[in-house]
Amino acid sequence: MNIATYTLGCKVNQVETQAMERELLRRGHALVPFGGPADACIVNTCTVTAVSDKKCRNLIRRARSAAPDCVLAVCGCYAQTSPDAAALGADLVSGSAGRMAFLDRLEELLRAKGEQVISVDNALARRDFERLPAGGGQGRTRAMLKVEDGCVNFCSYCVIPYARGPVRSLPRPEAEAEARRLAQEGWREVVLTGIELSSWGRDLGAGEDLAGLIEGVCGAAPDLRVRLGSLEPRTVTAEFCRRTAALPNLCPHFHLSLQSGCDATLARMNRKYDTAWYYKSVELLREYFSDPGITTDLITGFPGETEEEFAQTLAFVERCGFTAMHVFPYSRRPGTPAADLPGQLPAGVKEARARRAIALGSELERRWLEGQKGRVLPVLFEEEKDGLWQGHTPNYALVRARGEALHNRLADVEITGVEGSALLGAVCG
Repeated sequence: MNIATYTLGCKVNQVETQAMERELLRRGHALVPFGGPADACIVNTCTVTAVSDKKCRNLIRRARSAAPDCVLAVCGCYAQTSPDAAALGADLVSGSAGRMAFLDRLEELLRAKGEQVISVDNALARRDFERLPAGGGQGRTRAMLKVEDGCVNFCSYCVIPYARGPVRSLPRPEAEAEARRLAQEGWREVVLTGIELSSWGRDLGAGEDLAGLIEGVCGAAPDLRVRLGSLEPRTVTAEFCRRTAALPNLCPHFHLSLQSGCDATLARMNRKYDTAWYYKSVELLREYFSDPGITTDLITGFPGETEEEFAQTLAFVERCGFTAMHVFPYSRRPGTPAADLPGQLPAGVKEARARRAIALGSELERRWLEGQKGRVLPVLFEEEKDGLWQGHTPNYALVRARGEALHNRLADVEITGVEGSALLGAVCG
């Protein structure tokens, strides 16, 4: 059967879709482009914001319109938390777990299309980690290894704990085995990812922590570059840095979620740190790692955010000197405590502040990239685009250079210039 897929949302969703695609191919199905003729369409959904929900509804309608006779299967976080996914014409609605059982039900509907099937569990009752084989898309150089699911932080703006359930972790020996397999298959880099990666191991008992997992994966596949997904600043302690800085194949790129640089706003967000704690984490990373890439997320226009509070955030962002930022205007998400907070701001204010934050982030990124000129950096080349090969350094700077057949090659590059958000360089040798 011809099956199309579409993924919205985070890297974990991408990992789970890729796992389903590999399983569909193993079962003898063919993957076809989304938006054209297909026997089945899978939409893997996201519900992190109200905007995400709207995108999901639009994609479900688009899938039905593009292939009116297909079996339309919807899974993911939006399907987990929003019953209206079924009312949009989906034949199969599942949630954010049980991917292989989801494919079983899809095949049953492909064989004999019948009544609409809705199979959504209680996410808060989950206790087992769903094991999915690590890997990546066809032709990619970087594989994704999901090692954690769930979150219990309950930030006031976020519905994900209700969509994903409590923390569940892939045991360290299994993560190490997956890393060895990926190296044997020819992958050059693996990203450890999860819904709340910093919480890895809290369900596994005493003695298990994220630093130990990283040590195990790096040691199991010493020729594989290991990159981390998003971290909470509470993870970055002196001990964490001491242990991980000793690992030669760990990429010095750290995405530390910030969301606001104002303590009063962080308290309303129910984040588990203040700016002093956060900045100490940044200082530790720069103390233990040479020129680390430190990136972050920022929400502008959170309920009650005054112009003075936003100014504090901009000043803190500049003090941290991030190498890149993802900036989002606050999106009011029904069902979260933040949706009912006083001081909801107009869309124009939120968006204007986002533009100011983006401009500052771009300037900080430019300064960092300019500082790379003249250096020789190792680059893992991923794809050819517009006549240049491009790839990333360990600290996640994008590099473009001329060359021949550089796909999946690790090469030293002398950095000669900056173009937009990328470095330009010449391959050495």
